Amino acid sequence: MTLNITDINKSFEGLQALTDITFSVKEGELFGLIGPDGSGKTTLFRIITTLLLPDRGEVNLFGINVLENYKKIRQLVGYMAGRFSLYHDLTVEENLKFYATVFGTTIEKNYDLIKDVYCQIEPFKTRKAGKLSGGMKQKLALSCALIHKPKLLVLDEPTTGVDAVSRMEFWEMLKRLQKRGITILVSTSYMDEASLCDRVGLIQKGNLLSVNKPEKIITEYQKELLSVSSDNLYKLVNDLRSEKNTHSAFLFGQSVHLTRKDQNITAEQVVKYLQHNGHENIRVKVIKPGIEDCFMDLMNEEDEVLLSG
Repeated sequence: MTLNITDINKSFEGLQALTDITFSVKEGELFGLIGPDGSGKTTLFRIITTLLLPDRGEVNLFGINVLENYKKIRQLVGYMAGRFSLYHDLTVEENLKFYATVFGTTIEKNYDLIKDVYCQIEPFKTRKAGKLSGGMKQKLALSCALIHKPKLLVLDEPTTGVDAVSRMEFWEMLKRLQKRGITILVSTSYMDEASLCDRVGLIQKGNLLSVNKPEKIITEYQKELLSVSSDNLYKLVNDLRSEKNTHSAFLFGQSVHLTRKDQNITAEQVVKYLQHNGHENIRVKVIKPGIEDCFMDLMNEEDEVLLSG
């Protein structure tokens, strides 16, 4: 294994940020940590990259204890922080040269590794980093994280705040880097990006809910899922959540994804209940779950366990 994380715990001023986090990342794998803002992704990544000490637990990278040999670890890891953290007043080329120098290398020596990424911003190499667009900042940050030929690339929400085209381009770049043998650990709050990973860990409130292949997580979803819509979306979600047989009801775009405690309650009965509550233009259909439905279901089950405990 490239990365082994065992029973990592971390709290800040009494607030538990991570609880017993345990998982591993295989060599050459593209592993995604998926969860909303505040779920603990950044805290965990900062522990992995030696920027933060855990309260308890162990992290081993390529057989090296992260806490005991941080200098060696920093030579093996390329880290791209969630916020753009390069020097705004330096040009594109100056930023890249600086990071290459810090790691005792040069742009020329490792240009082949960053070429696919850097060539897209090289025409703007004299432009100050602070003047770049979101997508170009993203490519520069990735180039700087790669310049020392890391074995593990750790990317903290790299596609946040960029447009859909730049997001897709970025994931295509990650796939090409993976083919070159680089192990990639990436976090995101975009559920649609989960399907682009080999395996994912779903995290919420510092708890790891599931670790598996995206398609495996979906096949393990056991409930019948209904998509429900009507003329009044706000009233719809509240009425469905008030119905005693509802297990979960979450907004998804212009519809509500509904699961029921009793699977014998039919779609027709759901329609009758909504008609009784004054809804019109009601549409109910059975749908296949996506990764976000699975995440919401696991999160719901976690909350139920905490409440019962």
